[in-house]
Amino acid sequence: MGNIVSCQCSGVEVLDRIIGCLCDKGYIRSLKENLRDLEREMEDLRAIKDEVQNKVAREEARHKQKRKAVQVWLSRVESIDTRLNNVLSDSPVQLQKLCFCGLCSKNVCASYNYGKRVILLLEEVRKLNSEGNFEEVVEPAPTSEMVERPTQPTVGQDRMLEKAWKRLMEDEVGIMGMHGMGGVGKTTLFKKIYNKFSEIAGRFDVVIWIVVSQGATISKIQKDIAAKLHLCNDEWKKKDESDKAADIYDDLKRKRFVLMLDDIWEEVDLEAIGVPFPTEENKCKVAFTTRSQEVCGRMGDHDAMEIKCLERDEAWELFKSKVGDNTLSRYPGIVKLARRVADKCRGLPLALNVIGKAMSSKTMVREWEHAMDVLTRSAAEFSSDMENKILAVLKFSYDSLGDEQIQSCFLYCALFPEDETVHVEDLIQLWICEGFLGGYQVIKEVYNKGYAMLRTLIRANLLTEFSTGHVVMHDVVRQMALWIASGFGNQKETFVVQANVGLVEIPKVKDWGAVRRMSLMKNKIVEIPCSSSKCSELTTLFLQENQLKSRILKDLFLQENQLKNLRESFRRLTISS
Repeated sequence: MGNIVSCQCSGVEVLDRIIGCLCDKGYIRSLKENLRDLEREMEDLRAIKDEVQNKVAREEARHKQKRKAVQVWLSRVESIDTRLNNVLSDSPVQLQKLCFCGLCSKNVCASYNYGKRVILLLEEVRKLNSEGNFEEVVEPAPTSEMVERPTQPTVGQDRMLEKAWKRLMEDEVGIMGMHGMGGVGKTTLFKKIYNKFSEIAGRFDVVIWIVVSQGATISKIQKDIAAKLHLCNDEWKKKDESDKAADIYDDLKRKRFVLMLDDIWEEVDLEAIGVPFPTEENKCKVAFTTRSQEVCGRMGDHDAMEIKCLERDEAWELFKSKVGDNTLSRYPGIVKLARRVADKCRGLPLALNVIGKAMSSKTMVREWEHAMDVLTRSAAEFSSDMENKILAVLKFSYDSLGDEQIQSCFLYCALFPEDETVHVEDLIQLWICEGFLGGYQVIKEVYNKGYAMLRTLIRANLLTEFSTGHVVMHDVVRQMALWIASGFGNQKETFVVQANVGLVEIPKVKDWGAVRRMSLMKNKIVEIPCSSSKCSELTTLFLQENQLKSRILKDLFLQENQLKNLRESFRRLTISS
């Protein structure tokens, strides 16, 4: 009997130990509490997931790539959500198996396994909750690849480049301006500064180059910056300036950036654009060029660097390089005259380049004497204002073209916006429609003549090759062309050019009957008022890239089919008279 009792006691002890082992980890006795915790933690996890997904959606709309860690986390949340639903669907059945006030189960093994699944799932959910605090949900923008900007060899800029670069790299300098008259070489120097950033790759996240030019609007500058930051998608374009500024700011505040604004004519409101103000703490930089020292002060640089004209010896070296030793050595008297011609350029690099090119083929002394007579007479007609005098000097190169057709082609290029690159084939096609190239039976012949005339303008430095198949006109040369086209400023309404300046309506013109050519391309003009239909002399009208509500018909302006070129915003259209 004793042995039997002893065996029974040993069996109970073994059972107690088994139950104790099963219950110690709380798989069974804490099942109800664990299920409640699991549901609460999962509710928190879903909320965090929604926040992360919304943030990802906003960033992906700006063409940014989701971080791999975020993608993996979201995938795990999706997976655990599915597993949770399976676990919860079994909970009513599993809870009914509990007995002895939830301390044990009618099916110990099944309840143990289920309780273990709940605990492991709860631990995994808590871990995902702790990992879901992402400061960045997208990959950081790659360091901007520096593409070197082409520059021509210069004279006398090495010292200025070293001085400007040293100042810009000082920690306490956040804004740096450079001012000087048109044609003095500000943009060339600015390009060299830009190119130097490739030598310190990695120090800045992005270096942005923007050509601002006269009449530029906040919206245009925002568009140019957004394009560099890859923000400029269809959704972004629909936003107003304030929202665009917020997007730009949100992107740039995480970067160490350099913003280079070439050719600003008035103060640029960085806050309105969305550019974080550069400070010694964020190490960012804003640099700009302008013709006005006052603009430098308004931008916050009260110690701006002035880009001055070349000294006499430097000017002569530049001029001599453009004329060429072969011409200068032809006759003894030419060098002396050449020095006098170079002096007329007043040290302005653009004038030295243009006039030097124009004189490179003048090998007779009398030709140089004639040049001196023309330059002296033209300069005397102007006031002491240096820029006005330079226009007269540059006009010598225009006069030296010696062909009315080529001159007309040159003046026509001023219809395009300042600093605008123009496709060569488009330009020649327009010249043909204007009748500048004469009449030909074979189209190939007229195109060949157009290319020959274009090369003449390039060799004269009146046009510059920008890239394959494109040309651009220097802003001072363009200013000179507009001055000539408007009767030297006396008939300004014959040649009306307000391209890419943010117009929302047709400009006011006193005498529409005097207008011969008008360029209003790349604005925001919605409609053409009836008063504009009195343009009896109008032969060329550029309206492409506006917001016109209805097609502009040819007979709206002319009854006698005089309009040769009408370019609408809806399509590229050429009408030949």
